[in-house]
Amino acid sequence: MGRGYIVDDAVERYLSALCGQPTVPVTGLLIGQSTTQRDFVVMATRTPQREESTTATGNSVDKDWVTEHARQVSRMLPGGLSVLGVFIITENDGKETQATLRQLVFAVDNLISSEHLWKPADDDVTECVTLHVNPKTRKTTCRTFEVKDPKSTAKPADWKYQCGVCSSWVMVSCWLNVDMLVPLPNNRTSAEYMATCVKEGLKAWAHQIDNSVCLIDGKKLPEDTELTAGQKRNVKQTYTTQLLIMPEELRSADVIQSCGGSMSVRGTIHSRVYLHSNKPKSKLAEKLLKRDVVSTVATRVQMLMEELQASEEESKSRETQLTEQLPRRVFCPVKATGPLCVCDYQFSDEDLCEVTDRLKEMLDIDAAEEDLDTRQEMTADIAESRVKEEATVETVNALEPKRKGFTGKYLMFCCGIDISTHHSPHITMTATKM
Repeated sequence: MGRGYIVDDAVERYLSALCGQPTVPVTGLLIGQSTTQRDFVVMATRTPQREESTTATGNSVDKDWVTEHARQVSRMLPGGLSVLGVFIITENDGKETQATLRQLVFAVDNLISSEHLWKPADDDVTECVTLHVNPKTRKTTCRTFEVKDPKSTAKPADWKYQCGVCSSWVMVSCWLNVDMLVPLPNNRTSAEYMATCVKEGLKAWAHQIDNSVCLIDGKKLPEDTELTAGQKRNVKQTYTTQLLIMPEELRSADVIQSCGGSMSVRGTIHSRVYLHSNKPKSKLAEKLLKRDVVSTVATRVQMLMEELQASEEESKSRETQLTEQLPRRVFCPVKATGPLCVCDYQFSDEDLCEVTDRLKEMLDIDAAEEDLDTRQEMTADIAESRVKEEATVETVNALEPKRKGFTGKYLMFCCGIDISTHHSPHITMTATKM
């Protein structure tokens, strides 16, 4: 037998409800956490209906729509939770269904992985799961694929439902001050090209995060330290962390460079990781926390860049100043009881009802506005006078990304400060003629 999947019984009820619906086939995503020993599945969510589909007709599956749904869902998952695979509900038990599942699981992994700004670790699990459910017989067929191997064939897996999988989790969290400066090229021709340059700048910042020192409850723990002594259902087990970021040594060639502008991201972000309480190690907590820090910042910048690409005609001026409030992170519990949460990003001009609408559409979660946790990041108002003042900046010959005022070996961003001071980050983009 291959990998084992411990599945919350709420997933069984959810899939059974989908089996009773007349629309077939039904596709969707399986969400949870992978460990070296086994995987824990905590949620399933169906692919939302597409108003107009040009590629899928009849009983065929729209692969592009399924993968785009997976990309959006992946952005809404905090550290420790990820898209583990895909499911399909159809009466067709033939090879065609298994071939469709194989195509979907590889496409989903490729798209999600393309947005990762970190290098894979040796202990990363690279097997993804596919689940076929026959709506009449309720027979389930579970298989896995080694998605990093294009020639991978299906392996059998053990799919076992269990009560209370969502109840026994540890939460590791931190707040981090972000102050990032990304130089932009002086030959910028399109928002798409600028987005490529921004991604490279984010990768450099992600490298700093990866090299930072992580303190858990104020201590640097050995990698094999267990964070909990046992499983405690529906009891919040939380740890607070700090990231000590070492400023990289700059070569003379790095200090001054010719550029046509810059992108600055400043603010305080909230990051959190969920670990199943089956002997979680500090090494895993640190790895997932750093990835969540990088992911939540990159997601917000990417969301803004997508808006800029959509309105490129408005940003063709060579001498512009743009200051935008990046969306804040809002959390929503997966269940009424239990520690697990998912998240969404709320722009300053959006109401909470729009967040609950997205949670319903993307994750099929029925959430009320009062269920949302909006306290972790507060929206900071950007003064209009400041924007006007910065917009009059004169042409400069070069920008210096070097920071001044570093004292000591590390920059320490404390996580236990008053929540009222946690302002979600904003982004300032400046373009100047050379």
